[in-house]
Amino acid sequence: MELSQLRMFKTIADLGSIARAAEELHCVPSNITTRIRKLEEELGQDLFVRQGRGLRLSQNGQVFLEHVNKILIQCDAAKQSMQQDIHPTGLFKLGAIESSAMSRLPSLLAAFHQEYPDVQIQFQTDRWPVLQHEVLNFRLDAAVIAAKPTHPNIGFAALYQEPLILIAPATHPIIQSPQDLAGLGFFMWPAGCPYRQILESWTKSLDIPIHITDMASNGAILGCVSAGAGLAMVPKSIFDRFIQKSEIHHYQFDALTPVTNYFIWNKNVTKHPAKEAFLSLANRLNI
Repeated sequence: MELSQLRMFKTIADLGSIARAAEELHCVPSNITTRIRKLEEELGQDLFVRQGRGLRLSQNGQVFLEHVNKILIQCDAAKQSMQQDIHPTGLFKLGAIESSAMSRLPSLLAAFHQEYPDVQIQFQTDRWPVLQHEVLNFRLDAAVIAAKPTHPNIGFAALYQEPLILIAPATHPIIQSPQDLAGLGFFMWPAGCPYRQILESWTKSLDIPIHITDMASNGAILGCVSAGAGLAMVPKSIFDRFIQKSEIHHYQFDALTPVTNYFIWNKNVTKHPAKEAFLSLANRLNI
């Protein structure tokens, strides 16, 4: 069993195709097919199941992938530990919730690119449970989420405090107290969003009934509020950065305490220079 075989196996698992894996690894498909067949013979198990023109992992392949991810991560960490004085380079796979990607991260990403031009950032946005799952499965090196992690394999550091505000169309009557929200409609991210949970807990504690429409896009939420379709609760940084103040009014309530956003990583990855440089820069810039 060779590391090159394991990298081929992981690439096929990630891309679902030998042809696409060959393009990614810059080798011919027949070479990959031969190497994977030899790996399966050594293990005595089929690692893939054909599905149309592509491949999917077999049950044994899924188990093997978990171990392969850990082996490759540790191999990369071992190599990097021998290069401690070298500027961070290579691929840095970063994820973030959409609100952070829209408001807080753009300036940080620009500063990081300027300071570490040899690092290639692969960036994605998603809901926080998905991002944490990707970190746990080594498909992301780090992520920014708005929920404090509890998984034992997740390391984390508080990144910033995100104040929350209520927003309403400029045509809506002035909101003077929480009771003015009774019976109103809100646009919020689907269940599981930490910001939505705060809104629901707050209004429930005051016995104020509200109606929530699920909407998994901050841009769509802002558009609906701007058009007069309803209200929302959003991070203040999004309001400050994107909203035309003439179209939307905002309201702050003491009970809506700021939400800590966290930078997370997999504890099984002992060293990742780009990840560590990113966190250090974020702390220096105080985003």
